[in-house]
Amino acid sequence: MSTNKPRNELDAADRTILRLLQQDGTLSNPRLAEQLSLSVTPCWRRLKRLEDDGYIKDYQANLDRRKLGLDVLAFVQIRFSAHGGNEPNAFEAAMCAQPQVLSCHKITGDADYLLQVVATSLDAYSEFVENVLRQMPGVASIHSSLALREVKAGSRLPV
Repeated sequence: MSTNKPRNELDAADRTILRLLQQDGTLSNPRLAEQLSLSVTPCWRRLKRLEDDGYIKDYQANLDRRKLGLDVLAFVQIRFSAHGGNEPNAFEAAMCAQPQVLSCHKITGDADYLLQVVATSLDAYSEFVENVLRQMPGVASIHSSLALREVKAGSRLPV
């Protein structure tokens, strides 16, 4: 049985909680309850169940990468020479440990992995490619596409 399958069906109030928290993760339980027209305790129970069931994984602030000096955003396709052995697993573990790798996806198509990487400059990105990606055993090719302009970026899911 899949571990991603929801244990409980979501009702309208659950979906509203998820929508509101995606918009503002700092909402207090009393404010959330007020917006749902619920009392505080039932709202807290719903929120706790959504957390326990894994619908809410964590809370975080969405930061402006450019204000932090991360001006380069790259989408990187990685292709392996062979798909067996421990090399893909080692690659995945290494990418999870790299703070500049925002996401790493095993994909179908011409490439094996798609990374989203941030860097302070093209020189810093080049160093990442040379010192991290090119050093990974089994990597046959690296294809980078640099973002020229961010049209839409976010992580809010349609609930």
